[in-house]
Amino acid sequence: MPDVGEGLTEAEILKWYVKPGDTVTDGQVVCEVETAKAAVELPIPFDGVVHEIRFPEGETVDVGTAIISVDTTPGAPDEVPATAGTPASAAPAEAAPEPPAEPAKRQAVLVGYGVSEASTVRRARKTGSAPDRPKGRPAAELNGHGASTANGFNAPAGERPLAKPPVRKLAKDLGIDLSAVVPSGPDGTVTREDVHAALALASSEPVMAVAPAAAVASPETVAEPGVRETRTPIKGVRKATAQAMVASAFTAPHVTEFVTFDITRTMKLVQELKLDPAFAGRKVSPLLLVAKALLVAIRRNPEVNATWDEAGQEIVRKEYVNLGIAAATPRGLIVPNIKDANAKTLPELATALGELVATAREGKTSPAQMQGGTVTITNVGVFGVDTGTPILNPGESAILAFGAVKDMPWVHKGKVKVRKVTTLALSFDHRVVDGELGSKVLADVAALLEQPKRLLTWA
Repeated sequence: MPDVGEGLTEAEILKWYVKPGDTVTDGQVVCEVETAKAAVELPIPFDGVVHEIRFPEGETVDVGTAIISVDTTPGAPDEVPATAGTPASAAPAEAAPEPPAEPAKRQAVLVGYGVSEASTVRRARKTGSAPDRPKGRPAAELNGHGASTANGFNAPAGERPLAKPPVRKLAKDLGIDLSAVVPSGPDGTVTREDVHAALALASSEPVMAVAPAAAVASPETVAEPGVRETRTPIKGVRKATAQAMVASAFTAPHVTEFVTFDITRTMKLVQELKLDPAFAGRKVSPLLLVAKALLVAIRRNPEVNATWDEAGQEIVRKEYVNLGIAAATPRGLIVPNIKDANAKTLPELATALGELVATAREGKTSPAQMQGGTVTITNVGVFGVDTGTPILNPGESAILAFGAVKDMPWVHKGKVKVRKVTTLALSFDHRVVDGELGSKVLADVAALLEQPKRLLTWA
């Protein structure tokens, strides 16, 4: 099981597309696995015949575990087959000396590695690297932290990653393997932000909303006869959600502020934009204008688009906005983000938002699409919820909850009338965002949506 994204420690095998005896070619997708949030297809990097499928569908497998072997020279005399289901990392520390080498006639190899030549020399092990394969095991197999770089995965570094003690403790507490984290600090040092980014890959949006029943249902859910309890294994989406919630809630001091206002004019503008030729073929919704209003508010208050770097003791302000949108999917709530959303026009933002939601609901969101978010919107209003106190995504300093839009009596131009009213909630990291800044951002978003013509005059 290769590490298909920084911070992964395991993945569930969703579906095998091949079986023993099938012929495979270089680049052919052989299985689909579910990481913390995304379904990822794994290709085979060579030609051959499937020798063994080591784990069934529905099995959760640790990164570095052999999952499939392939005979790259079918028809040749067999080698002793590898034990089915044995992870590469389970090889004994000291194997018996190997007999004198003979030309390899048949090699069963695994996803992520090509065929290696037979050798009588045992390679010296680096500290922390995977042990040499035992006698009789396929010549090349998936172990360590990923597959070969030729297949687009991280290769085992074999060296202890550079990180300050507080960062190491943070990674340990969050269950993040530092050797699988992409460093961004000086001289390849892993920063606190890098650890949070790795965790964010597997994070879902912990909001005051309920995912569809399919998101929590599991084929492994057990309801024993006569016992009034149902037990569901904690893995995949649920496990990632729990990790993200705990990491964020107990790392960043949260503050949530609320504002209730008249959104009638924005709702009318939504209907007008649906008829505008510039939005032909694009979905126009209130969420689109909420997103635009938040982007304008961030431009007016750029300090909110920042993160806390504990290791470097710095507040890192981002000059770009990767806007996360919480999306309900069959696998649960995930938060892909729109890259450089601040640089997009309103029609471009509509296109990006539509594509993001459609991809998420199809379960095809890639790990890269969930990395690097800077601020998030969660639309709890679609569930009929007035508002909530959303928890920050790790590595971000603000999240905006958009509540349900309802007809309510409201004082308008000195008279009580029925108007469209909604409530926004902004949670923020009080280490980065003080009360004044958070209040300004929330007030700006509300003012823009109450008088949407300000989207032109303030932008």
